[in-house]
Amino acid sequence: MGAIDTSNMSKGKAEAMEVAEDSRQTTWEHPSFAGELFMGRFRPELVWPYPAQSPEDKSVGDELLLRLEAFLKANVDAERIDLEQEIPAEVIRGLADLGLFGMKIPKEYGGLGLSQVNYNRAIALVASHCGSTAVWLSAHQSIGVPQPLKLFGTPEQKRQWLPKFSAGAVSAFALTEPEVGSDPAKMTTTATPVEDGAAYLLNGVKLWCTNGLVADTIVVMARTPDLVVNGRAKKQITAFVVDTKTPGFKVEHRCSFLGIRAIQNGLIRFENLRVPKENILLGPGKGLKLALMTLNTGRLTLPAASAGAAKKCLSITRDWAAKRVQWGAPIAEHDAVAQKIADMAAAAFAMESVTLYASALADRGHADIRIEAAMAKLFCSEWAWRIVDETLQIRGGRGYETSASLRARGEDPWPVERMLRDNRINLIIEGSSEIMRLFIAREALDPHLRAAGALVNPKSAGGAGGLLKAALGAVAFYGRWYPARWMPHNLLASDSGYGPLARHMRWVRRSSNRLARRLFHLMLRNGPALERRQALLGRVVDIGVELFAVSCACARARHMAGEGRPEALEPADQYARMARRKVEALFRGLGCNDDRARYAFSKKVMEGRYAWLEEGVMPLR
Repeated sequence: MGAIDTSNMSKGKAEAMEVAEDSRQTTWEHPSFAGELFMGRFRPELVWPYPAQSPEDKSVGDELLLRLEAFLKANVDAERIDLEQEIPAEVIRGLADLGLFGMKIPKEYGGLGLSQVNYNRAIALVASHCGSTAVWLSAHQSIGVPQPLKLFGTPEQKRQWLPKFSAGAVSAFALTEPEVGSDPAKMTTTATPVEDGAAYLLNGVKLWCTNGLVADTIVVMARTPDLVVNGRAKKQITAFVVDTKTPGFKVEHRCSFLGIRAIQNGLIRFENLRVPKENILLGPGKGLKLALMTLNTGRLTLPAASAGAAKKCLSITRDWAAKRVQWGAPIAEHDAVAQKIADMAAAAFAMESVTLYASALADRGHADIRIEAAMAKLFCSEWAWRIVDETLQIRGGRGYETSASLRARGEDPWPVERMLRDNRINLIIEGSSEIMRLFIAREALDPHLRAAGALVNPKSAGGAGGLLKAALGAVAFYGRWYPARWMPHNLLASDSGYGPLARHMRWVRRSSNRLARRLFHLMLRNGPALERRQALLGRVVDIGVELFAVSCACARARHMAGEGRPEALEPADQYARMARRKVEALFRGLGCNDDRARYAFSKKVMEGRYAWLEEGVMPLR
């Protein structure tokens, strides 16, 4: 279990923590720029040279995007899809004919073999036009069968299934259950071995399985028999590839949602569905590890889609703010609106910079992107929601009005109302914002837990001898590490290549050291209880995310300036200014906050002591 103290947790929480810890990637084969920021190790060589797309790969993507844009204009009526809550069969066939169900599948299996960058560019384009269609494509190959099959499938498994997906077969991913969201320890779907282990019988229910109602093949996570280790039973979660035409597969309900209304998402049931053991991916008991590692790359689609939505909103806002005249001037010239437009443009540049950086790392194949991918998802989904909301605000009543209504009375039918509904889900799916912050915080704490975990949590030391050994190791580590976090490294660093952005990179360097010191202090002050101080950890994570975003934006702007586009320096500068103000507020919040008082008040609310606040409304039951 490492150094996380579970002694004061309930049995259920301790079990959940154990399952999660057992499934974590515990080693780092390659350095993480974002992860190192939490340790005060600013490594500019990991963001510069900025990993820009090669001209050859960009040409491949450009050609696909031209064909895809033409197809979307001619065939995909996003308004109709939203109203009817269905994607027409001819649209699905057309997407398959374009090869879009095999974008990430290698050419040897009939796919397009696109890079992650080009795949994300395609998803961003689709998402800017129709959220439902984007989710169909993304759920199928970002987390559906093709992605884990590419990563972990045997040669035989790849030959069996990948060509089918390239030809248009649809896939899905089944993890969530009615009582199980981010806590897989409570999973109830079981896979029981039969025929001396030659096959398994699958029983259980899965909820919110996107594409699951129409999928040909699904990756299903299920509990297999416990493994006994040192006299203790350990839960095993295994990933199976399931053919939905197998007897025992039942669709019980299609869910309806606020946005992305045309997705095929719902409740599915397995009743004694037989799965051959050859359909196990990665190995027995490794299902959750497979899910987490698949999501490292799979969730990169969400920042791409979010960036696409943000850029579309910027286009709508700029068009509207230029021609809408109030009080004798276009609203773009009114300071309140101009401030919003500046923030939107700067954030859109940062969002795309973060997404392209993380996607390029995924393409390299020799980078560990678990923190970068989580940060990209968190950063872009939250900014996209803010940008869509501000776009609606600037459009006013026309932003709240549906595109169909606008069209009917002869106005530009910009679908801001639909975009607002479609983009809200991105703060929830594939790791909610809260879960992303906890995930990143756990990774940020990991080096400290390895160095001094036994001191923070003496129960993990294994007695007085272990505690003494841990103390000596911690003294040796922190005796070097902590003083270095106060050293003026800027005197030795050269950021001259960044031109006017150099001061922001120096700020990132200083702030990284400051963040590392504060995280260390929080560990000493809170001990094992820090795991429960989620508001504090959230601020730590948000600081790291901003430092990461500023670094990506500055590095990309420097690259673009070198390519003859010096105007890219300004949006990076503007975003860095915003980030610096936010980070200062977050640092203040680490030491001066009312977290404990708010938590105590929340408990009183939950105890019903303020139920009178709910009087005067219709009762729930």
